[in-house]
Amino acid sequence: MEELQQALKNCDLTVSTISEKGRSLFTTRDFHPGDVIISQEPYVCVPTQKRCDGCFSTTNLSKCSRCQVVWYCGTPCQKSEWKLHRLECQALSRLDSNKRKSVTPSIRLMLKLYLRRKLQDQKIIPSTAMDNYKLVEALVARILFIIVVLSSRAMIVEFSLLTNMSVVIVLFNTYFHEDMSDIKEEQLVLYAQMANLVHLILQWPEINIKEIANFFSKFACNAHTVCDSELRPLGTGLYPVVSIINHSCLPNSVLVFDGREALVRALQHIPKGTEGQYEDVRENAILEGYRCKNETCDGFLLRTTDGKAFQCQECGLVRDKEEIKQIATEIKFLLEEASKPSSNGNSHEAISIHKMIEKLQTKLYHPFSINLMQTRETILKSLMKLEYWREALAYCKLTIPIYQRVYPAVHPLLGLQYYTCGKLEWYLGDTEEAIKSLTKAVDILRITHGTKTPFVKELSMMLVEARAEASFLQIDL
Repeated sequence: MEELQQALKNCDLTVSTISEKGRSLFTTRDFHPGDVIISQEPYVCVPTQKRCDGCFSTTNLSKCSRCQVVWYCGTPCQKSEWKLHRLECQALSRLDSNKRKSVTPSIRLMLKLYLRRKLQDQKIIPSTAMDNYKLVEALVARILFIIVVLSSRAMIVEFSLLTNMSVVIVLFNTYFHEDMSDIKEEQLVLYAQMANLVHLILQWPEINIKEIANFFSKFACNAHTVCDSELRPLGTGLYPVVSIINHSCLPNSVLVFDGREALVRALQHIPKGTEGQYEDVRENAILEGYRCKNETCDGFLLRTTDGKAFQCQECGLVRDKEEIKQIATEIKFLLEEASKPSSNGNSHEAISIHKMIEKLQTKLYHPFSINLMQTRETILKSLMKLEYWREALAYCKLTIPIYQRVYPAVHPLLGLQYYTCGKLEWYLGDTEEAIKSLTKAVDILRITHGTKTPFVKELSMMLVEARAEASFLQIDL
């Protein structure tokens, strides 16, 4: 801890423990919008799709000839990863081809964690105050919520390696007999299988399933999705110092990535040594709750004291719970239809179903509902896939007011939505509107991404070209 504190002191940061929050990161000087508060390379990371293990690229890929699991884009990346992959390759090569197919990104992340620890213990890979196994050990694990969080990170997969399920449950309950009553049996099976597969691959007698499972819970709480400049997911990484920063629905900083390096940038002025957040019940009810039955009212609904209805806090109109339940059931049915393989493979059918969902959601949810925004985002992506640019622009414009409500004024997701809107407007010949959208995008993304990144430079050049085109059109008139 002392070594970490000293390393953070050089970054103008310090770690303190707060009741109910645990370890928290504080600033020891003022930070301003766009400042990098902290940067960190991952302790371990893996791509979540067919990408280079070194740089997450998708070009010129070649598979490791021995393990047939890992990909590289060229010799430099293969050499940079060789010390770690040499051990991983040996372990994976011991598996038969069927079991090798069950090695998911989450399993590989765990394997690399143990292998990196071994290499650091042997001094083959150096360790520092901000890059060592003890930092990972100190991360918080939350067993009770592991399945929910893993699911949100797309890390849950099915295994068929263990056929005796009763043995699995007995084994798992032996290790985690405390506080496990709330977890369903199938979830316990899945969790035990993941830990057992890692144990099977490593074949290290000094580690057990309890220890491995505990680290899976640490991953669930602390692993981050590594994204590109447009926040498209590339992989998963563990950044133990970055993980000390507490999450907030009203953040004063944002996590972005430069390759695999994690960068935390200030979104606003952050005074020295301050931390504070609040919960807004009204805002939560608007973003996640139901709309008033009076379509001209912009009020939000809260459950009545008897629990049988929801009442508008603006006009007082009551909405019956059964009515809400009926619409919600219709939406659920359509969502299930949309998730079927036949619908996923047909963009036109998917758009049709999601437009029906959108229509029902406009009756059920507040206009600024996150659920409604997500549906419109899905429709937007499908329209862009089909190159229906004009309709895509209309949906992009529909999402922006909700983005403005959900996210702070300076947030990468809001900036990228303006960027998408600006590109569509420019392509469709509405140069003046494109300039407005691209200007807003630049104003936000130069803070969140930095002014020197290739993406922001390209965006800035796009804005310059749009302005030049607008000037030329005015002269031509």
